[in-house]
Amino acid sequence: MIILGAALWGEEMSPSLRYRMDTALSYLKQNPRTKVIVSGGQGVGEDMPEAVAMQRFLLENGVPQERIIVEDRAQTTSENILFSKKLMKSNQAVLVTNDFHILRAKLLAERAGIEAQTLSAPTPESVKVKLFVREYAALLKSWLFD
Repeated sequence: MIILGAALWGEEMSPSLRYRMDTALSYLKQNPRTKVIVSGGQGVGEDMPEAVAMQRFLLENGVPQERIIVEDRAQTTSENILFSKKLMKSNQAVLVTNDFHILRAKLLAERAGIEAQTLSAPTPESVKVKLFVREYAALLKSWLFD
């Protein structure tokens, strides 16, 4: 499993990231042998790398450290995928991200040689339109250039 990072507000997870983490946690509880890569670097206004906050959330919710792999350098979705792939022992993964982001994440994973299944977290209603519009432009860019 690869959980793609999203914004932190200081040390607090944004609603988008919290939905991703809740979705992943449910899956991890049902699949106790699954290892997880938490992927996300530290962005502007973030007090720590996203992956560190994600790791902390999983540990606080009972996922053992030996199941968690931290990738804390990625700044883009493409980097999330490429840096995580280097940490994987298999070319198969379940990608966890918000529904607006699934198509591009899967496209980038497949281009990187990862056989990806997706696990879709909801998008907060307050930002849904904005993120779907932004994602359309990002998908076009990824399709053409990544």
